[in-house]
Amino acid sequence: MKDLYQVIKNVRLSEKAALLQESNNEVVLEVDRRANKLEIKQAVEELFGKSVEAVRTANYNGKLRRKRRADAGRTAHWKKAVVRLKQGESLDLI
Repeated sequence: MKDLYQVIKNVRLSEKAALLQESNNEVVLEVDRRANKLEIKQAVEELFGKSVEAVRTANYNGKLRRKRRADAGRTAHWKKAVVRLKQGESLDLI
């Protein structure tokens, strides 16, 4: 991964993500499936200008979906990254 804008795809906004942000100073991001923890850390530090303490990642398989047909499709596989910012730093996404 060379381009930092391709590493971070989306911000995951949910109740759990809001609780993590309030209690642990963590941000939940949807990232490229090929990105590793070092690339995610570098992208967050350069794009948002915040210092990162730790990165946790998890891969998720797409779910089977049917829409008015017998054959099933599948949503895309995706990767989630939970990024912990250093003490005193915050990232306001909402």
